[in-house]
Amino acid sequence: MSYMPPEPAAPTAPAARLAFTPRDGATQSPAYSPVFKVIALVLLIAAGLWAFQMHQMAKNTQSTIDVVSWLWLPWGLMAYTVWFVIMGTTRLSPTAIEQSWMWTKRLDLDNLAYAKVIRLKGLEWLFAPRLYTKNFSGKLCIFYAASPAMLDEFKRLELMLAALRDPHTSN
Repeated sequence: MSYMPPEPAAPTAPAARLAFTPRDGATQSPAYSPVFKVIALVLLIAAGLWAFQMHQMAKNTQSTIDVVSWLWLPWGLMAYTVWFVIMGTTRLSPTAIEQSWMWTKRLDLDNLAYAKVIRLKGLEWLFAPRLYTKNFSGKLCIFYAASPAMLDEFKRLELMLAALRDPHTSN
């Protein structure tokens, strides 16, 4: 006789359904603040200038492939990331949260198990405020937002979800 461990229980959605609607219907916000975007762009430009100087110094001593692979490929990855920081938007609708990024992040509100707004008041310009979420299978997804209106909606969503999941807690 061999031991057969029991199959793990499949995650189940709660009986109560979250009925959340943003105050202004679907709400959209830049993912990052203008100051955060400028900081990212300045760092990208500074890294580009440094890479250019290194390229000029290494031109006579190293092969072109070494210079490109050690200087410009990492800078290209940085530029690709900065592009999405500058262009990123977050959208909250009655059915889902979405953020444009290198890939579109999306979480249906029917599958939202946990939500928590993380922000450092007064330092939102430097540390991008975010909504930490988990779905019912435990997958973590983080959504960033720069506008105060979107952050207020994120907080409303967090409180409504907490009240639905555990009606005995008061926040």
